[in-house]
Amino acid sequence: MAVSTKIRRWLAFGTGVAIEISGDDLHVLVTRVRPTGSQILGSATIEKYAARPASEWGAEYAAFTKRLGAGHIAAAVLLPRSEIIVRLLNLPGVLDKDLEPAIALQVDSLHPYPEDEVVYAWGRLGSSSSILIGIARRETVDRYASLFAEAGIKTASFTFSAAAIYSAIRLLSSPPAHGFAAMRPFNGSVEIYGESEARPVFSAEVHSSEERARTLALAELRLEPDSETGHLRDLLPLPKDAPPDDEEYRRALGERALPYAVALAGACPRLALTANLLPAGRRSTSSRLMYVPTIFLGACLLLLLGALAVHGKYQERRYLSVLEAEIAKFEPHARQVAALDRDTQLARQRTVLLDNFRRRSKRDMDVVNELTKLLAPPIWLSQLEVTRTFVHIAGEAEQAAPLLKVLDESPLFQDSQFTMPLGRTGTGEVFRIRTTREGLPE
Repeated sequence: MAVSTKIRRWLAFGTGVAIEISGDDLHVLVTRVRPTGSQILGSATIEKYAARPASEWGAEYAAFTKRLGAGHIAAAVLLPRSEIIVRLLNLPGVLDKDLEPAIALQVDSLHPYPEDEVVYAWGRLGSSSSILIGIARRETVDRYASLFAEAGIKTASFTFSAAAIYSAIRLLSSPPAHGFAAMRPFNGSVEIYGESEARPVFSAEVHSSEERARTLALAELRLEPDSETGHLRDLLPLPKDAPPDDEEYRRALGERALPYAVALAGACPRLALTANLLPAGRRSTSSRLMYVPTIFLGACLLLLLGALAVHGKYQERRYLSVLEAEIAKFEPHARQVAALDRDTQLARQRTVLLDNFRRRSKRDMDVVNELTKLLAPPIWLSQLEVTRTFVHIAGEAEQAAPLLKVLDESPLFQDSQFTMPLGRTGTGEVFRIRTTREGLPE
């Protein structure tokens, strides 16, 4: 259920402990959240944890969190971006109660692993039909869960960067409505996060330069090529105790941007995406008192439902005979109307099928003519495949990234996307694009 920004801000109470797994080190950060703002209580780095006894670095973690008064809080763990597959699934018309089976039917097509070797977590983006999904190998999750359990560290969730950033930037404010892209350089790579009307969430790790990552992000988000891109830290709420215009503090905050986002989301889990990769049986909670209001309200609800059930039975006995008589009276007419409706629907379907068949050749030629106009020389195509719903093209252009926007601006195409990474040749870039045809009959 979507919560307005003002309500979410007044409900923002809590303290979060985040652990970022970064290579051989663990970055730990503790954040307190209040409606008036956030405050970083402290941060620490546990070096070379994998090569040390778990009890040793576990004691180091416990001493650090206890010193900050957060020893009782279960941590939110950020898994490495390289070990997570992030996908965006669009399920229009699917209710919340039906999301789990609907996602289960499609999740096998979203990753390259065998079916039984993965765990996945998801969350609906606001009240939209877009579902953010994180997928990890079961072996990876079990290994980290066992490692933290051996170290004596209570963990409440295993999350991924896209879910944490999406939740954190909405906790105390609202993100830019027109769309944005932000980057975080680290270890020779660039992590990209962005949102736009065309793509509710885009998250990727690019092993290239910042300029190349920026071009890719703007193309995927369908933003203008001259759009500004910032650092990830600029999306997150600035701690209220931050020194004004202190560049050294901003640089340090940028290095801790991801664990800061995870700590913000972990401090107020009810206001964040419920994308938790940790199995339910291995999750720890910080306090059971948080369930007392829910239990009380649930008991009141049960009492009200019981009273309504008793009253309902009385009403049912009173009107049951009348309803049965009316049903028997109109049932023959209803069967006749249903039969006529079925005949009418069948005739309509046959008419539409014949009309669509007649128009099929012309629509295919319209697609070819439109592509000829949009992809004028020096762009050339080596492959063109036209189906009823998609068009697959492959070829070469001097700059391939702007082609997605060119295709989407046509009334015949939408949701264009690259189906393989761009390749560089001596004369330009090799591309392969899949685009959806618009205007086809249902």
